[in-house]
Amino acid sequence: MKQSILTLALLLGGAALAQTTPPAPTQTAPAPAPTQAAPAQTTPAQTTPAAPARTAPAQGTAAPAANAQAVVAVVGSERFTLGDYEKAFRVAVARVLNSQGVPFTTDILPEFAEARGEFLKQYARDRAVYQLARRDTKVTPAQIDEQLAEAKKGFDSDAEFTEALKATGYDSEAELRADLERQTVVSAYLEGIKTRLRFGDALVTSFYNLNKQSFNRPAQACVRHILVKTQAEAQTVLRDLGAGADFAKLAQERSQDPGSAAEGGDLGCIAPGDTVAAFDKAAFSGPLNQPQIAQTEYGWHVLLVTQRNAAGLAPLAEVAPTIREQLARDAAQKYLDAQLLRLNIQTTPALVAAPTPATGSPTPSNTTSK
Repeated sequence: MKQSILTLALLLGGAALAQTTPPAPTQTAPAPAPTQAAPAQTTPAQTTPAAPARTAPAQGTAAPAANAQAVVAVVGSERFTLGDYEKAFRVAVARVLNSQGVPFTTDILPEFAEARGEFLKQYARDRAVYQLARRDTKVTPAQIDEQLAEAKKGFDSDAEFTEALKATGYDSEAELRADLERQTVVSAYLEGIKTRLRFGDALVTSFYNLNKQSFNRPAQACVRHILVKTQAEAQTVLRDLGAGADFAKLAQERSQDPGSAAEGGDLGCIAPGDTVAAFDKAAFSGPLNQPQIAQTEYGWHVLLVTQRNAAGLAPLAEVAPTIREQLARDAAQKYLDAQLLRLNIQTTPALVAAPTPATGSPTPSNTTSK
């Protein structure tokens, strides 16, 4: 059961249609946020899988000592080696761990051994999408330089940045740069597909009527906050806001919650029970569009409730943009799948399979699958 969960986590953690630029290495010293759980979504969304429990690696499950130059996948005219695959697998595992605030270390890799064969299929598909994307989508070195410079902000030295790279699964800055380039090209390509698709009001209304259960929501409060350590600091922030200071700027400069500070203090829309009791009460009972102060075990919060939504069915006018996005994503996925069928994609899972426990390395036949 545990291995099945790990496999699912890794595969869900891989790239999908809505690919994004890989997360930049960050320093991990987060202050506790007021939320107990993620804010409720108004529509179904992809979730981040849980990281595996850290346990001692099972004997005999380490990656096979094989020829790094062995070809494990063919996409069109391109060939990808075991060495290429291992780099991608390492980064994919690191993203699963990092999404739960756990730094990557190589000793965790054997716990994902069961996912190696399935991940190869995903890896080949991702490279196929990149092959399609770069036919008509280009990025300049300057664009990647800018992203790298942004990733390096907050690090006092190159050595510190290199250490953070290791914790996110990259062996070098060159690996990160290549990943940034690939993901930027793919993201632009996929976004270009979606923007060419248009859906009329009649189709949007029909989708809404057929899927109303998806748009039922609990009561919600859309909240921004600035977390400080003392009541005096909170009063100072409140006075500054009353004098016309920008909430987002103050949050970025003073908030002790790094997760929301970078977003100008924005926590999104929360449901009752999503946050600790004192914060919850202020969010749902306090004044609207007026800064207020609340104390929790995390400190003092200056919070601003910008909107409240009653429980029930979200109105069509509110969710229409989300529906159009969903329709565009589904249609783009079908288009992309059709394009991928035109490529010759072959994988050899036997070359990436880990040895079985106790019996040592197996001798599987080299089967090629499409």
